[in-house]
Amino acid sequence: MLEQRCDLLRSLHVPGRPLVLANAWDVASAKAVVAAGFPVVATTSGGVAATMGYEDHEGAPADEMLAAAARIARSVDVPVTVDAEAGYGMNPDDLVDALQRAGAAGCNLEDTDHSSGRLVDPGRHADRLAAVRGAAADRSYGLVINARVDVFLADGGGTPQGELLDEAVARARSYRAAGVDCVYPIFLSDEDAIAAFVQAVEGPVNILALPHAPSVDRLAELGVARISYGSLIHHRSMDDLARFLKDLAP
Repeated sequence: MLEQRCDLLRSLHVPGRPLVLANAWDVASAKAVVAAGFPVVATTSGGVAATMGYEDHEGAPADEMLAAAARIARSVDVPVTVDAEAGYGMNPDDLVDALQRAGAAGCNLEDTDHSSGRLVDPGRHADRLAAVRGAAADRSYGLVINARVDVFLADGGGTPQGELLDEAVARARSYRAAGVDCVYPIFLSDEDAIAAFVQAVEGPVNILALPHAPSVDRLAELGVARISYGSLIHHRSMDDLARFLKDLAP
């Protein structure tokens, strides 16, 4: 069953016909995603952490985050890809075992060191990704790995995105060579830069559906293979709840 879900998830990463992911944060939101017709559930670490009273960026204990992922995976009959942040400091074997136990068909792994707030050396991160891929292969586990490239996030928007492309592309190519299925240059939103990134990487690319990013249709035209909403849906849901409760308050 899990291997079939891994295969299905991987097959849905088609450049030009992107997999759109409405990220969930608990069982109820995951079921709502499936009921709306989405073929895959992705989790958002920010939303999951918030529901448990923690901050994002590995502010929540790994066992609680992975237990939440397992509850979601058990509750739906579609593949679930888990936002595993930077891997919680777990060694590749333990991380892969935990993801497999949770029923994860895929995972996100980012190249930020949350203890320092800095980007991890790309060679060291590629080695870690290769070790995760190897650990999954040793278990005949077809884990779909989405490697987040945090260059644009780390910059904070102070530099034109085109000027950051060389570093982002070099990281993405290195991660692809390490065996990942998709690369995720989070916060990349400039249309020309997205087009150049997709062309240079020559593999499946995930783009975050920021309000100022190109539309889903335009991202498809640019050759994007995966579009995700991250914590945006959770934030909007909380804003809607706040407005609703304000109207109810005496």
